[in-house]
Amino acid sequence: MDEKIFWIRYRFDFSDGDSKEFLVELEKPALRLRNTPALPLPEWTKLSHHQCPNCPLSTVQHSHCPIAANMVGVIEFFADVISHEEADVEVCTEARKYSARVNITHAVGSLIGIFMASSGCPIMDRLKPMVLTHLPFQTTEESVYRSISMYLMAQYFRYKNGYSADWNLEKFWDFFEAVNLVNQSFVKRLTSYVEKDVSLNAVVLLNCFATAAKRLVARDRSEDVEQMFEAYLHDPADY
Repeated sequence: MDEKIFWIRYRFDFSDGDSKEFLVELEKPALRLRNTPALPLPEWTKLSHHQCPNCPLSTVQHSHCPIAANMVGVIEFFADVISHEEADVEVCTEARKYSARVNITHAVGSLIGIFMASSGCPIMDRLKPMVLTHLPFQTTEESVYRSISMYLMAQYFRYKNGYSADWNLEKFWDFFEAVNLVNQSFVKRLTSYVEKDVSLNAVVLLNCFATAAKRLVARDRSEDVEQMFEAYLHDPADY
């Protein structure tokens, strides 16, 4: 493939023998989603349809929600799938391959997370750096670790470019509160279309990961994570 393209391929092999592949292509280095939404776009993708209360986009300039428009293929395919079903799922990138037999909701949640972070939503764009280190089937602990690491690296680049930096994670709660609000609103958007619950539960699962991350910081429950960094917790003169 083109070296200027970062790609992630999901393959679902279902118990009934059917299979389905989804290829996501993103342009380097900014990781802008390259996939083109299929036209015509359905009614539930319009920006005005259950628009997120914190959405900064105007319906005058944007007819459709960028996340919804890019996720039509995924949502429509899984619209009639029941969430408790399992599938053999293989996720490939140029660098590595992951495979597991998992609950379909968990796998679809990982796939949806890519679209939510890279479709051009001004709020969810803040999560786009996590796409480069995409980790399918991640645990809550892995999600928390990756979220905080990304947030702190973002503060470094803010500092480097002359902006204020939130080294104490004081605004981390607000950051993920905004993400949670988008996830919650997206469930309302999907509820108007999806007949069964895979896609709905997948978004709810993403919301749970985001909530776990902000709670770890806001409630000072980071002791377990901190212990992993014991080697760094010495007098600076040791380095």
